[in-house]
Amino acid sequence: MFPAYFSMVGVCCAVSATAFGYMHPWKSATTTEKYQLGFLVSAFAFNLINLFVFTPMTIEMMKHRHKVEREENIGNEIGGSKNQEVAKKNPKLAAMNKNFGIIHGLSSLINLMSFGVLAMHTWYLAGKLSL
Repeated sequence: MFPAYFSMVGVCCAVSATAFGYMHPWKSATTTEKYQLGFLVSAFAFNLINLFVFTPMTIEMMKHRHKVEREENIGNEIGGSKNQEVAKKNPKLAAMNKNFGIIHGLSSLINLMSFGVLAMHTWYLAGKLSL
């Protein structure tokens, strides 16, 4: 699901940055408009990082983790998982859980940064509305 999400947000950011850049050429743009273009390009870059760096790392980690879980005969439970209990006895699974947490945390942080710069651009656009 995340590759599709990061792809779609990336495409939307690219279209938005291109359209904004076309409507506000750099040489004649105000400082505020230059910041807005920077926000859009930043959001695009953040989504590319998630799509091409963290998504492949997460998928690879997930494959290895599922293999270890099958070996330990866990992962098919309905409700709570036995992963944490088994990880206390299996250092390989514990290391995978830790690495997954780091990768997932960094991906979430970058996604929040993308959301933040897009929120700032939305604030800018809302200020352009006349009632």
